[in-house]
Amino acid sequence: MDLQRIQNFLGTTVTELAIKILAAIAFWIVGRWLIGKVVSLMQAAMGRNHVDPTLSKYLGSILAIALNIALVLGILGYFGIETTSFAAMLAGAGVAIGAAWSGMLGNFAAGAFMLVLRPFKVGDFVQIGGITGTVHELGLFGTTLVTPDNVMTLVGNGKVFGDTVMNYTAQPVRRVERTAQLAGAVDPQDAIARLGAAVATIPNVAKSPAPELSVLDINLVGPVIAVRPYTHNDNYWQVYFDTNAAILRVAKEAGWPAPTPTQNVRTFAAG
Repeated sequence: MDLQRIQNFLGTTVTELAIKILAAIAFWIVGRWLIGKVVSLMQAAMGRNHVDPTLSKYLGSILAIALNIALVLGILGYFGIETTSFAAMLAGAGVAIGAAWSGMLGNFAAGAFMLVLRPFKVGDFVQIGGITGTVHELGLFGTTLVTPDNVMTLVGNGKVFGDTVMNYTAQPVRRVERTAQLAGAVDPQDAIARLGAAVATIPNVAKSPAPELSVLDINLVGPVIAVRPYTHNDNYWQVYFDTNAAILRVAKEAGWPAPTPTQNVRTFAAG
């Protein structure tokens, strides 16, 4: 009699367990299929709205992980396993990871905002986090720049987003800042006319806005002329160096004296 009861109990239990296992497998397969569909639909919608592919892919991964965790907890609950403790463990793990990786998570959050706001893009010449260079890669945790001396530099996105961003490529032209120190004997208006004519012939100098030339300062040596042509950012250094050469050439052709400080020496006879 006891053996019969044991056999009946085992038969019933095994049957119920097998049904639950098959149901769990079915839930897992269907759930995974639904999760894939949801993630695909979300990424397709973001693609139609021209959201950055990197951000779209990463958000899709986060959604997939969250839905998979919910699916596992649901299956465990179906088996009658208490899931409250698992949820508490996940929450505790999340807090611990957040505390340990606070800097990385801050960089990630800043990177997500940058991908949405897009203050600059790959190929732009920028100054971010105190570093000046061309944007090589936009990552979720850091932005890679190539500095003018060809050094690959990684700047954390938290520092980028928390500091001033200067995008030199955002505008169609950029102003080149140069000065010409004149001797006191040189007529500044004549110098401005000569320098303006020379700068206008430099290749890739923009016509609009026109080059700016004016008396910037006056010191003990003489007047200082500001020479400020505009050019596209791709031609900045070419115009920069050509402007220096034009200033030297005009000074030589005009025969201007060297701008050197003058000293007046007075002698007094003893009496």
